[in-house]
Amino acid sequence: MNWANESSPKEFILLGFSDRAWLQMPLFVVLIISYTITIFGNVSIMMVCILDPKLHTPMYFFLTNLSILDLCYTTTTVPHMLVNIGYNKKTISYAGCVAQLIIFLALGATECLLLAVMSFDRYVAVCRPLHYVVIMNYWFCLRMAAFSWLTGFSNSVLQSSLTLNMPHCGHQEVDHFFCEVPALLKLSCADTKPIEAELFFFSVLILLIPVTLILISYGFIAQAVLKIRSAEGRQKAFGTCGSHMIVVSLFYGTAIYMYLQPPSSTSKDWGKMVSLFCGIITPMLNPLIYSLRNKDMKEAFKRLMPRIFLCKK
Repeated sequence: MNWANESSPKEFILLGFSDRAWLQMPLFVVLIISYTITIFGNVSIMMVCILDPKLHTPMYFFLTNLSILDLCYTTTTVPHMLVNIGYNKKTISYAGCVAQLIIFLALGATECLLLAVMSFDRYVAVCRPLHYVVIMNYWFCLRMAAFSWLTGFSNSVLQSSLTLNMPHCGHQEVDHFFCEVPALLKLSCADTKPIEAELFFFSVLILLIPVTLILISYGFIAQAVLKIRSAEGRQKAFGTCGSHMIVVSLFYGTAIYMYLQPPSSTSKDWGKMVSLFCGIITPMLNPLIYSLRNKDMKEAFKRLMPRIFLCKK
């Protein structure tokens, strides 16, 4: 596949907030702190889910996949952003931009599908508890996770090829922090409306269909939970599902704003802030939400801490 065309520049200039010099240092500090928390939080969740046998269940298998996604999601963009801000170097090679675009889109689409799979897991656990072990067996979970990853990367290759094959006519200033579809489309010197329509169609498939399935799943879950007579049982069900719904709201809210409207209609600075929130803040908040609101996760941390400290001694 030919990712470049005759008008493609050898490198792009990522403008970010270069017109607001006073924002550079605060942004650098926020990126450093959020990236550190993201790495520590997601690695901690991965280690706990792997090391604690009590968490070897479908729910925590998918949560481990989500942590891997979030870790890779931020690593795709944040290190390069830190270098650009710290060294006042705003360029990225064409190959680097292509790689960043493909990986960022792939991981975002994969997370859309994975969150839908996680909601189905909660639906089966709450509404079909007697059949849970049979339905959510090891091979089914593995296939669902593999489907999410493969579909996410396939969608990314398709959307990236449509975006990158647009003629740029030598334009190389990307008004963003990283290579993203709406920002790259604005560089095109041709009519982007046909491509925007195609990208909108794929975005609807990846965003709206999963979020619709999530809402349907949680509609059934809410009905089932309200029928539980035990207050403790209702609290546990709402606690586990509540964490997932918070993550879903944060991720889908920002993603729908970014990709389900024409690039020309988005406010320049507001679009950048939403992208930063979706790509940096949300992956940082996910492990905090799951660890602080999840009783099983907190108990697993308590069980593993003595083992970790004993091993160090």
